[in-house]
Amino acid sequence: MEALHTLPASPTVQKVSPTPEHPPYPRRWVALGVLAVAQFMVVLDSSIVNIALPDIGTGLHMAASSLSWVVTAYVLTFGGLLMLGGRIADLRGRRATFLAGLIGFGTASAVAAFAPTAGILIAARAVQGAAAALMSPAALSLVTTLFPSRERSKALGVWGAVAGCGGAAGVLLGGVLTGAFGWPSIFLVNLPVAAAVTAGTLRYVPAGTGTRGRIDLPGALTLTTGLASIVYGLSQINAKGITSPLVLSALGLGALLLAAFVATERAVTQPLVPLRIFRLRTVTSANVIMAAVGAATVGLFFFLSLYLQQILHYTPLKAGLSQLPLALMIITAATLAPQLAARTSTKTLMVTGPLLLATGLGWFSTAAVHGSFAGDILGPSLLVGAGLGLSFVSVNITAAEKVAPADAGLAGGLINTTQQIGGALGLALLSAVATRHTGTSPTLASINSGYQAAFLAGTAIAAAAALLAALIAPRRGRSTQETATRRTL
Repeated sequence: MEALHTLPASPTVQKVSPTPEHPPYPRRWVALGVLAVAQFMVVLDSSIVNIALPDIGTGLHMAASSLSWVVTAYVLTFGGLLMLGGRIADLRGRRATFLAGLIGFGTASAVAAFAPTAGILIAARAVQGAAAALMSPAALSLVTTLFPSRERSKALGVWGAVAGCGGAAGVLLGGVLTGAFGWPSIFLVNLPVAAAVTAGTLRYVPAGTGTRGRIDLPGALTLTTGLASIVYGLSQINAKGITSPLVLSALGLGALLLAAFVATERAVTQPLVPLRIFRLRTVTSANVIMAAVGAATVGLFFFLSLYLQQILHYTPLKAGLSQLPLALMIITAATLAPQLAARTSTKTLMVTGPLLLATGLGWFSTAAVHGSFAGDILGPSLLVGAGLGLSFVSVNITAAEKVAPADAGLAGGLINTTQQIGGALGLALLSAVATRHTGTSPTLASINSGYQAAFLAGTAIAAAAALLAALIAPRRGRSTQETATRRTL
């Protein structure tokens, strides 16, 4: 669900229009269907696991603090390696990169399904995220290059709709599969899908060659390991104390690695993330706000699923069905957002979306031990859904404004990376807050108190996003292309 309405993009997507010598690929719509199914699976796996978390915890004897890593391992490696995946696709060939990620994703899914311990499951989830970071940008790059300019918008609309359905379907499918076949089935379902997509890719997606260039491995390693170190340090605060050598060492190492990442990007000739793009206020503000929205969103779905099943004692299927109004509201709000932005302004939506999200999370923070769907779930779900739909669309519009066409892929990949990384950091922080309020001798009341505290912390993060949007987000202006056209006229 956290990735419901943002689309992973290659940082160097080449939007090539066909020429008379190179007519459009005749099987492009079939190829789009094959690639979209793969994207559906990637988005599905970011949401399907939430409903199964209580059963996973019981089956593998995992504490609540460890359960968060089942989600964090996926979003952290996905976000941390997404830009690298796009670069590899451009340099090593998009179809080859896509297939490598697809095979890795299927293999990791099988390992996760049969994982005998929590450590193996978390490691498999990390590999899934890394494989998804290869698949998504490669697939989107293929879509943009297979279609001529007159059809590209329609193709990307289909792509976006499928991705949105994947997030919503994950909520329901997670409940159905977990309730009927147990939690391993949420990973096993990926195997026939991966096999079918592999066969379809080999048959319908044309092979291509990469371009020359260097891969910024030092940048990718320092970024991913730095973020992982910070997330680990945050997750250990409750168990070890904020002044413990382990926590301070992890946070300090993470800070040093991120500083090394910035230094690396300034020094190399072909950086993973060219820092020049942050000179655009639209890009900088959009990424800051997306990080905060992502931090609140991942924690929301994690703790909402636990509340529904551990406090209200919903079955997995009932828990999945209870989140459908939220998912449908996200889709509705995201559909209406472009029209609303045209009538008001994108900045207005960037403020309104996080405010609605904060209001809904604040309402969730009052959910009682003996709560009900009508009194404690439905109302805040609708507010949160509306807030997320408006936030995702307005932030992505802002991130793309004033960006030169050559940097469009870079801006798209960066905003998706920021969302995933913000989600990983946010979940680590909210889990620490929940654990602190639950205490060492958990009861139903104390567990619920921990969930309430996590929702309240999410409220503060979402409110901060709204404030940042009001202070730093520019009002919508002309894009680079529009400005150039006006000057020409």
